[in-house]
Amino acid sequence: MSTGPDAATGDPYGELARLDPVLGRLTASYGRPDPFRWDDGGRTEDDRFAALVLHIAGQQISTAVAFVLFDRIRAATGALPDPAGIVALGPERLRACGLSHAKASYLLALAESQLGGLIDVDGLDGLTDAEAVAALTAVRGLGRWTAEMFLLHQLRRSDVLPVGDVGIRRAVERGWGLDALPTPRDVERRTAAWSPYRSYASALLWASLRPPETPAAPAR
Repeated sequence: MSTGPDAATGDPYGELARLDPVLGRLTASYGRPDPFRWDDGGRTEDDRFAALVLHIAGQQISTAVAFVLFDRIRAATGALPDPAGIVALGPERLRACGLSHAKASYLLALAESQLGGLIDVDGLDGLTDAEAVAALTAVRGLGRWTAEMFLLHQLRRSDVLPVGDVGIRRAVERGWGLDALPTPRDVERRTAAWSPYRSYASALLWASLRPPETPAAPAR
């Protein structure tokens, strides 16, 4: 598995199109999206711990609501969220920011793990994808989806395809004309041959859920 963004060389989208004509058609319609782009509005300031706070806040809710929760946490801590600030808030003040009981406990588990040296979110670059996922998911509340989002957007790994993501599964159902939503295992089997460019395939599949851009009409 890849160990960083440089693991993908050459022409990832061209190779994906060669491997699967459906991906070629999607590339023609949706272009070549940057798989590592993360539109957080500058909230996390490229800080990895703050990014994980946002990823946890965004579990199973819309991005817009996740932004609201993160902004409340930042206001409550008075600074960019860091481990000490999260612990200082405690469960009740985190709940007052709008987090569920579970998510408040997950943020505290992350902060305590970072402070206690059980994980170092800034020291994952030298790990393989599998090792980084294992380190992250060892923290309570950090599931595979959250870990994979971190690998994509913070570690910029080239071969990440979150097979359990509902958007990915819907895109596969639509793109390949399936009769039903595929299971994560079905998606994993279908996409295994796309390695080591599955991060690019992920970006393309998510893009395909939106209407394709219509070229501007020529000026008259």
